[in-house]
Amino acid sequence: MREHAGVLVVRDDLFPGSTKARFMHHVFEDADEAVYASPAEGGAQAALATVARQLGKRATIFVAQRARPHARTLEAARLGAKIVPVAPGYLSVVQARARDYCSRTGAALVPFGVDMPEAVVAIAKAAKAIGIMPDEVWCAAGSGVLARGLAMAWPTARRHVVQVGRALTPAEVAGAMIHIYPAPFGREARIKPPFPSDPHYDAKAWEQCAARKGPGRVLFWNVAAPARA
Repeated sequence: MREHAGVLVVRDDLFPGSTKARFMHHVFEDADEAVYASPAEGGAQAALATVARQLGKRATIFVAQRARPHARTLEAARLGAKIVPVAPGYLSVVQARARDYCSRTGAALVPFGVDMPEAVVAIAKAAKAIGIMPDEVWCAAGSGVLARGLAMAWPTARRHVVQVGRALTPAEVAGAMIHIYPAPFGREARIKPPFPSDPHYDAKAWEQCAARKGPGRVLFWNVAAPARA
């Protein structure tokens, strides 16, 4: 953990595979192959590929077909994942193709955002291990898994999430205050944080945190660095 602009930053960009790699191994408990339907910019691609490589398992990623794959997809491929381009590339179509593949092969389908109970518990455990009690917590939110894990660890903190994709409900983020980022997921953040941060995800939350943070000990959870193709 490092301090930047008066904010304590949890640097999970330094954790191999980023935050999702802390719990991704659970998807392989009863399977040798795990499949994920990903947005082109989604960080779970690299997390799944990293953990599959560590375990000697297979990662398969369904993603929208592009003239040039996103750097995050190229990163996952470099780590050994099998990439299946899908056209048309609507996420609903990508998810349907992934489900069909799993039905045919028996591979495990990873839920969107790796939204599973084990993920929330793993995040809470990692947060508690830091050994501090923040007054305020900020993070990006796609599925809300990270927000729920941080709420489990620090239930009395003022909790803020920055919605970077689909609309979230209060329950999905454990009652945190939701700030909607004013640009779609595929567009990068307007500013670059003073630490390596995913421009489609964490950087957007940092932008809002830097502008809106309150008094006391403020903590920001940085999930991942920019993709390395």
